[in-house]
Amino acid sequence: MYIWEHEAWPKLVWDEPYLAPLLTKVHREQGRLIGKMEALGFELQGRTYLETLTLDVVKSSEIEGEKLDSDQVRSSIARRLGMDIAGLVPADRNVDGVVEMMLDATRRYATPLTDKRLFDWHAALFPTGRSGMRTILVGEWREDTDGPMQVVSGPIGHEHVHYEAPPSSRIQEEIERFLAWFNQSSNNDPLLRAGLAHLWFVTIHPFEDGNGRITRAIADMVLARGDQSAQRAYSMSAQIRRERDDYYRMLERAQKSSLDITQWQEWFLGCMTRAVGEAQDLLEDAIQKARFWDRYSKEALNERQITVLKRIMDNFEGKLTSSKWAKIAKCSQDTAGRDINDLIERGVLEKNSAGGRSTSYSIVLQDRNSYGNGV
Repeated sequence: MYIWEHEAWPKLVWDEPYLAPLLTKVHREQGRLIGKMEALGFELQGRTYLETLTLDVVKSSEIEGEKLDSDQVRSSIARRLGMDIAGLVPADRNVDGVVEMMLDATRRYATPLTDKRLFDWHAALFPTGRSGMRTILVGEWREDTDGPMQVVSGPIGHEHVHYEAPPSSRIQEEIERFLAWFNQSSNNDPLLRAGLAHLWFVTIHPFEDGNGRITRAIADMVLARGDQSAQRAYSMSAQIRRERDDYYRMLERAQKSSLDITQWQEWFLGCMTRAVGEAQDLLEDAIQKARFWDRYSKEALNERQITVLKRIMDNFEGKLTSSKWAKIAKCSQDTAGRDINDLIERGVLEKNSAGGRSTSYSIVLQDRNSYGNGV
């Protein structure tokens, strides 16, 4: 029996006293994160928000097996937020659509959620009316003409059915009940409401495709309402991506259990705690970067040095060598060597232990710890 087949559905319940210590822990970690955010300047806060949103959009799509270009996502978000950042690139229609949905959910969190708004989100996710090679129903509820909506895995003939959604004939009624609950005020903790909204909507599975991404946008909307702020420095989608196997396992377990969803809420709160902890580490990194630039803002770094230093502090992969420097800065190998030696003398860079042809360099932060692992 699936959860939606219970007679009392959708009266989902949980053991709040059992969850209370975990709730307290999440709120404490959120408070620490907010404190660190407030220590940042306005410009760095905006950049952190931009990076968090970029991560959220990219990882939410990755969970469903779709790889988006992070530079396109970042550029699309920056344009819509009116942020002046370097290196903006054109974005594909599908990238713009995912960004529009996420920003609508988090920035217009106080606006009621309606079926029309859900249809608009769905149409934004699939601007061509196709999902991969398939033509799908866009901006309307799914139909069961090809059989029930099932989540399956395994080879043909040996499929494992993880979940079967309610029949399409029930979708309108189910959505109306969900939206009535979603739009009413409540004394429940926003974190528990977010967990409930996530499980409830994905259980209905109202669309032919895109249910997961819309579900996570809805949960983000609940969290934004709880914070009374569109800006958030942590990404639940990124953490769910890290724990994707556990995520699907917990969803399947919840769909095949009773109306008591304590285990699901416990996992959801735990995932959020880990997401906030990860964000604190990223913020520490951002603060270190800010201190680094403050440290050298009064020194005359040339344009090539600034370009390469920014690049290697922003998701640079591999080791920094003189040949990579020359390629990034578009200069000769000799010029690259002079730039690097100048920065070593100033204490900006240091040579890694391996020498010879494999000579590489790392940025030195204020505490003398190198940035990254041998970038």
